[in-house]
Order: sequence, then structure tokens, then C-alpha cells
Amino acid sequence: MDRDFLIDLFADFGPVTIRRMFSGFGISADGINFALALRAGLYFRADEETIPQFEAEGSKPFQYQTRAKTVTVNSYWQLPARLFEDPQELKGWARAALAAAQRAALRKRPKARKTAKKAAKKAAKKKTATKKKASS
Repeated sequence: MDRDFLIDLFADFGPVTIRRMFSGFGISADGINFALALRAGLYFRADEETIPQFEAEGSKPFQYQTRAKTVTVNSYWQLPARLFEDPQELKGWARAALAAAQRAALRKRPKARKTAKKAAKKAAKKKTATKKKASS
């Protein structure tokens, strides 16, 4: 899949950003990555709400091979091939994938806040230590 093919494929969905990623492209909308176009196919973001839809179509989650094992990434599922010929239905699946990606982003936010708090505490300690050294 090349960039022009992907632009055409998502034309009915709306504007997307397509960036080089791994051996293919990452596809995002509104700053959120919701699809991967790789040598093995096109994968959409999925979660507990949308995985049953992929399973009903006989789709499988994204997998890759390391030297030691096969790794399964359950957050991305292969798009059913029939959707490449049905832009309107593909648009619905793309919206569902974007919604799944947005839900995942919301679940990650509390961790980011904790990390920010830890960084702020660390900076405050460092500042206090620097002041103590300066006053000595």
C-alpha cells in the first residue's frame, strides 16, 4: 500500500495524516493514530467494544515475529478485505477505530498526570539541593 492509495481509501472518512512508521504507515485523524498500513495489511485500532466486530468477520489481531516468539498486538486488528471495495462501510469502521483510539488515549491520561507529578517533585528536590549547595 502506498500513500496515494491510502489517501484515496480514506477520502470518504475525511482528512487523515499519513506518516512513515515501521515498514509502512501510521494513519491518524485529529492527532490520534487509529490505523496501521503494513506489508501484512491494513490494521485498525480496536478495543473491547469493537473486537467482536472484527472477530465476526474472521479478522485476526496484528502479529509480528521476533527471534524467540510471535507477538500479538490485540489493539490493532486486520481490516476485512471486503471493505476495500465499500468506501461507505469502511468509513464506519474507520470512525469506530478512531473512537477506540480516543478511548485508549483517555485511559492513558491519568498515568501521564502521575508521571508529571513525579517529575515536578524530582525537579523541586533538585532545586532545593542546588540552593543548599549554593548557600554553603
